[in-house]
Amino acid sequence: MKHQLKRMLSMVLCASLILGVAVFSTGCQNATGKVTVELFQYKPEAVKTFENIAQKFNAEHSDIHLVVSSPNDADTVLKTRLIKDNPPDIIGIGGDINYSNFLDAGMLLNISDYKGLDSIKDAYKKMDKQLELVPQKGVYAMPYAANAAGILYNKKIFQQHGWTIPQTWDELIALCKKIKAAGITPFYYGMKDTWTTLAPWNAIAVDLVNPNICQQVNLGKATFKQAYSEVADKEKELLQYGQKDPFAYSYNDACTAFAKGQAAMFAIGNYAVPQITSVNPDIQLDSFVMPASNDASKNQLNSGNDLQFSVMKSTRHKEACYEVLDFLLKDETVQSYVNEQNAVPCKKGNFKMSSVLDSMQPYIQQGKMVDYQDHHYPSEMSVDALIQTFLLGQSKEVFLTKFDRNWKRYNEDTIAKLQAYEAEHKAAASSSVS
Repeated sequence: MKHQLKRMLSMVLCASLILGVAVFSTGCQNATGKVTVELFQYKPEAVKTFENIAQKFNAEHSDIHLVVSSPNDADTVLKTRLIKDNPPDIIGIGGDINYSNFLDAGMLLNISDYKGLDSIKDAYKKMDKQLELVPQKGVYAMPYAANAAGILYNKKIFQQHGWTIPQTWDELIALCKKIKAAGITPFYYGMKDTWTTLAPWNAIAVDLVNPNICQQVNLGKATFKQAYSEVADKEKELLQYGQKDPFAYSYNDACTAFAKGQAAMFAIGNYAVPQITSVNPDIQLDSFVMPASNDASKNQLNSGNDLQFSVMKSTRHKEACYEVLDFLLKDETVQSYVNEQNAVPCKKGNFKMSSVLDSMQPYIQQGKMVDYQDHHYPSEMSVDALIQTFLLGQSKEVFLTKFDRNWKRYNEDTIAKLQAYEAEHKAAASSSVS
């Protein structure tokens, strides 16, 4: 409750500062008569990419000057700036709980009139709607680039042994047994870093759990104890096909070991590819979706908005911001970002993606994609640590009971607001019928 209250007060303060006082946005007229628009983005690995985007944009625009800010510890810096009433014009953030909190605090502009949204894949726009803590009218983000997670595999090892990509859970377990019998470690894990426990968790959950489970729990219509039971069982089952003591090795250790051929598979997302190939540029990689059920038709790709852009409600230069979004959505800009960041484009179109995503392409093209469960988890809850403790030997009963209990603790205010919203709309519906 203490952490949740602290977060709530911080967000309320931000909202009151931005909405209740005079606006002093960084988007202003500079000495040359140009409108300055600041884009604040959170990805340190993309600093040079955005520097190049700003340079090209400014070369093509005589009336707008784009400034990109890419600080270290961007989330903290952004919240501090909001408290100090110094907001940027556009923020580039992940489609996760931080976006949910900014939206819930009323800080983001409704951009439903922005025509560029028509070019964005419906699956990614739907994910943003699912992130709303309380249903909102309008659109508040433009999805731009996504991750894809499942299972990376060493194509050379698979080809040498004639192994094929599994389509069901039973086929995956049978494959693990074959790999182990061949004297090869099926999976390499880096679970010393707790966040890596979420990679298989998310990839398994997309096939087995309602993507709206968090909202269902908040409404009292479901429990995580029931919804996550099979997910927990299956992640623990996969653990026995990893190296000895997977909790002794970090993410970096796992990337290095996998790059050196010490395992056939790695349950992780495409975001790990640059680190793996930096160790072994010649490794032959591909990936496939996690087949978490025994019905292949239910297989879905675990993909979520890694980068999306929101216009701040406080900006005084909405049209200039839309011009920046237009430039970001140009096919050549999108393709450049996809190439440099090994990303999945959220824009519709025939973009060339990394060959590592070849086996996932049908899911991307068909829109068979479901967001990461952990995008809905409050950071204070430390779900990754809860999962690690469970995998280390805690009983499933204790783990899932604690999951439900902690969820209520850290989402108390959200639960109250959502239930009040539902009650209000039910009453309004009953009134209109009568």
